[in-house]
Amino acid sequence: MKRVDLYLKVTVEIDEEEKPERVAREICRQLEKMYVVRSAELSNTVVRE
Repeated sequence: MKRVDLYLKVTVEIDEEEKPERVAREICRQLEKMYVVRSAELSNTVVRE
């Protein structure tokens, strides 16, 4: 079995008081629950108005 790195762009809408890093941590946690995902991490955050 070979290991493959996938780079995903995810766009979310969050409340003003919500922290993007917290949302990203939760997304990574949910991905890691899937048995084929060995690790997930946040590499960048871009806030758009």
